[in-house]
Amino acid sequence: MSDFKVETKCLHSGYTPSKGEPCALPIYQSTTYKYDTTDEMGQLFDLKAEGYFYTRLQNPTNDAVAAKIADLEGGVAAILTSSGQAANFYAVFNICEAGDHVVAASTIYGGTFNLLAVTFKKLGIDCTFVDTDASPEEIAAAFRPNTKVLFAETIANPALVILDIEKFAKVAHEHEVPLIVDNTFATPVNCRPFEWGADIVTHSTTKYMDGHAVQVGGAIVDSGNFDWDACGHKYHGLTEPDESYHGVIYTKQFGKKAYITKATSQLMRDLGSIPSPTNCFLLNLGLETLPLRVERHCYNAQRIAEFLNAHEKVSHVNYAGLPDDKYYVLAQKYMNEGRTCGVISFELTGGREAAVRFMDSLKLATIATHVAASKTMILHPASHTHRQMNDEQLVEAGVSPGMIRLSVGIENVEDIIADIEQALKNDIKDNFKKSERTSEMITDITDHFQILPDFYFQVKRIFAIRFAT
Repeated sequence: MSDFKVETKCLHSGYTPSKGEPCALPIYQSTTYKYDTTDEMGQLFDLKAEGYFYTRLQNPTNDAVAAKIADLEGGVAAILTSSGQAANFYAVFNICEAGDHVVAASTIYGGTFNLLAVTFKKLGIDCTFVDTDASPEEIAAAFRPNTKVLFAETIANPALVILDIEKFAKVAHEHEVPLIVDNTFATPVNCRPFEWGADIVTHSTTKYMDGHAVQVGGAIVDSGNFDWDACGHKYHGLTEPDESYHGVIYTKQFGKKAYITKATSQLMRDLGSIPSPTNCFLLNLGLETLPLRVERHCYNAQRIAEFLNAHEKVSHVNYAGLPDDKYYVLAQKYMNEGRTCGVISFELTGGREAAVRFMDSLKLATIATHVAASKTMILHPASHTHRQMNDEQLVEAGVSPGMIRLSVGIENVEDIIADIEQALKNDIKDNFKKSERTSEMITDITDHFQILPDFYFQVKRIFAIRFAT
């Protein structure tokens, strides 16, 4: 459905019912599929015929949703996984093995940072992290002869750094490696990385694509543009016979679908991170309203970012929709109408302690380890998603100790702003009450011990300043 707009694709791509078939995508909740002869089944195992024989590899419900996401991104093929983490793991591991090297932007989701920095290292794959804002020369300096992938996020979670996709793609292709981009926050509604040179896109479909916090899933989409054969010396898993699958050469037999076919027939076969058909059915329901929800998320987030940016208790706001934001120009270039996502990160003047008090005072927003759902949710990255990082790694990831990540929902924006406003006022009241209690406490102590008046006033002044900030 390449001629249709994204709103139409979200409703119709992937599944076209025939006469008398259900209009809604059916749930094929079955592990196995029947055939009449052994040869028919054998042809499937040899990858010489198309069809279904076991849901760990393929399922009609799952494949329809994968086809829809591929169409939304403008790719040739896609595979669904059981989580966004599984999608990123498969996307990299599909073309890397022990002894290989990855270059990645440092401002990525904490779980992905740990995947690349720790878990892949246990598998013999090293990773070097680079500043997302680094020059092409600085990024290129991180490459080695054994580098196989350049990885980044279109909108970094939670630092909200906007990726200069063309810059990263140029460096990747100059070194004959693909650029893999996690497009979770932007979604194909706001950004289509393939149009700017990215080769492979991943998603945590748990987020905006689902939108209702009811299923966990991931997706990998291949553009079909990277020439694996031209770099066959690097990607022999795709360009040389796969002895674990009857000696098939994926690029010769499957052409532009080689990468996704290998991920399915090899990695999914062996590792099995497949989503359930029911989860994919739920994901498809979310996809049908994705453009409507993204538009509302972005509208609400813009209003709230402007409110926070003008508030005296807020020291800094990260949101590329603000004209004074560092990434405003990149957002205007890469994002549809300059819209980014519904996530804002900001800091209060009181730092980490003020952030905790503010979050605990919210009534409408929920403290939750989730983002991009229809309901407003809030999180403290340094204490939660990035808790495993040390101070140096937090700085590299663009996460400060006092940073708050606010995932703006689709409620009435005035209600969200009112909730934020009352929480900020409560924080001020709490500070004032603490200052009063501290002064009373010091007065009691000094009266009891008859401390010299000058010393008393100095101590009282210090404590008053401390609890007023």
